Amino acid sequence: MRNYLDFEKEIKTLEQDLDGLKNPFDKDGISEVDTVKIKKVQNEINDKLNLTYSNLNSWQKTQVARHEDRPRANFYINKIFSDFTLLSGDRLFGDDKSIIAGFAVIEGKSVLVLGQEKGEDLNSRLERNFGMMKPEGYRKCIRLMKLADRFKIPVISFIDTPGAYPGIGAEQRGQAIAIANSIECCMSLKVPNISIIIGEGGSGGAIALASSNKVIMLEHSIYSVISPEGCASILWRDPSKSLEAAEAMKLTASELLKIGIIDEVINEPLGGAHRDGEKIAAEIKKSIIKNLQDFENLSGDEIFEQRKLKFLKIGRDQGFRKASGKTTSSLGYSEPSFNKIVRLYVNKKNIFLASMGALILAGIIYILV
Repeated sequence: MRNYLDFEKEIKTLEQDLDGLKNPFDKDGISEVDTVKIKKVQNEINDKLNLTYSNLNSWQKTQVARHEDRPRANFYINKIFSDFTLLSGDRLFGDDKSIIAGFAVIEGKSVLVLGQEKGEDLNSRLERNFGMMKPEGYRKCIRLMKLADRFKIPVISFIDTPGAYPGIGAEQRGQAIAIANSIECCMSLKVPNISIIIGEGGSGGAIALASSNKVIMLEHSIYSVISPEGCASILWRDPSKSLEAAEAMKLTASELLKIGIIDEVINEPLGGAHRDGEKIAAEIKKSIIKNLQDFENLSGDEIFEQRKLKFLKIGRDQGFRKASGKTTSSLGYSEPSFNKIVRLYVNKKNIFLASMGALILAGIIYILV
């Protein structure tokens, strides 16, 4: 049974009419199927879907990103990769079912796959903690990313979470430091890492795995530091102002692409990814293969540098400069002079101390003589 959002009422009515037309049985027995009318209603549905989904506001896109029928990470992993081998545990506390992790093959090449999984029904959603990762989940990812880095295996992440789990137990086990360490690990890899936001990309829970060479979003997914409801509650103390908050937050794929937060948007089938999971899985696979090919001829240091410069370019209005005569791709951080002196001292500490010792000794000899 298909689920509908509150702005899809007309589409729901039309599809119910279509189902009735396709049913050859009525209350009096067998009836003739009217193919002409079926085609007409189907065209009306397509027109209505096109009109509705081409004019979604930010709050409606948030609702689509959270759609109950939207394909999850587990679906994409099964459709896109072969020979997936599930790996579990952080070697410190336990396993976190909200993150699926393991090695797989795509087009004959090994990759590490990480997927935040919300679950398909009530029982699986409870087991997966609704996609909210705990510290052991992030530590599991760190363990496997370091392993992938050691064996020169690219990392593919599927992001779909409302945020990291905020429970007392998670905080006691070091939730904040686990997220920070995961970001650090992502940023320090010398293999390509590609993140695809397939639904919600919520706060640090998402960026912990999305600090990547390439961040890709599905057309109707969202990526933000806080949920629209949470933002509205803080700014206006009124969660009903979620629409205003969503518009102000610039959390949609098209808006984030414009300001350089993400690198690519994958268009979804008419009516959203939940209407044709096979098609959107094929599009994601093509994007992953294309982006992996972009890094084939780069060294580990070049991959690391590309990722670093990409994030340094975000918000470059302060502390950043454009190198003279170079393009915007050559943006770098303008390091303060004092920091340069400190860094030089740290890097050349032994030479510095030897030089100072020699100067002091020369001064003592001069005074004595």
